[in-house]
Amino acid sequence: MDKEKLIPLVVVLGPTASGKTSLSIKLAKKFNGEIINADSRQIYREMNIGTAKIPGKMIRGKYVALGVVHHLIDIKNPSQKFSVQLYKNLAVKSARDIFKRGKLPFLVGGTGLYIKAVVDNLNIPKIKADWQLREKLEKKSLEVLAKILIKKDPDVLRFIDLKNKRRIIRALEVMSGSNKKFSELRTIGEPIFSVLELGIEAEKNTLKKNISSRLKQQLNTGLEKEVEKLYKKYNFKAPGLQAIGYQEFIKYFQHHFTKDEALGLIGQNTLNYAKRQMTWFKKDKRIKWVHSEKQVERLIKIFINKNPR
Repeated sequence: MDKEKLIPLVVVLGPTASGKTSLSIKLAKKFNGEIINADSRQIYREMNIGTAKIPGKMIRGKYVALGVVHHLIDIKNPSQKFSVQLYKNLAVKSARDIFKRGKLPFLVGGTGLYIKAVVDNLNIPKIKADWQLREKLEKKSLEVLAKILIKKDPDVLRFIDLKNKRRIIRALEVMSGSNKKFSELRTIGEPIFSVLELGIEAEKNTLKKNISSRLKQQLNTGLEKEVEKLYKKYNFKAPGLQAIGYQEFIKYFQHHFTKDEALGLIGQNTLNYAKRQMTWFKKDKRIKWVHSEKQVERLIKIFINKNPR
């Protein structure tokens, strides 16, 4: 595809609780855009408080919040599986649709692999689930699984967060089903987009404060009741319920933790997740790290001038 034909795409990324959502709403309104969700948990219905989902409602099949159309929010039930490949296909389709209607697509979130899949047009292999292998691997610790994966495929660090047990198991499953290295199977395709990647960075103390403040707000607005309702409705192993904030409360309901221990773990696990997100994003030298709204707007204006719709 010629560069002139590439679809302009603005990516707003960063760690959890860094302020991406509020900034992206302002930007979408200012630059006549629509937002494509890049948070792997906000795709699930009923998971609202624990995912810090911006309140909105479905209007003619589209999620509208604060006057801005959001794509890929509330598209699956917590019990349904959802792959990176499916996400990429839907996100690309959404971006094409937004652009076709004369608007600017914004890809917003903190799930690094989702963002990379879209930006780099990753070709991801289709390998059927091997439930017997998964069950066997689930019994192993995160550290053991990471060592196995690195030994089998040292280049996998480009694609996998070694703190994410589910992703490691899937990578091992894919290699087992294809008899090839995971890094060889996951390749970069021809570019679809002309991309401006904007990173929202927050100092560690600010991030910690934001996470603590958000957790208090989530508790005040009914996080415990939300998790309890979903725990009763769905199997606790449901894909959606593996998220931070849900797993800790579920273990509290199962009497593994006290409530105070669960809350402490939610805060610590969220902070650890934010650190892992930053480690992932810092590998991408194309990201422009921004520190003010004015700086962001200036960069987008330059980008639009270079990529007229």
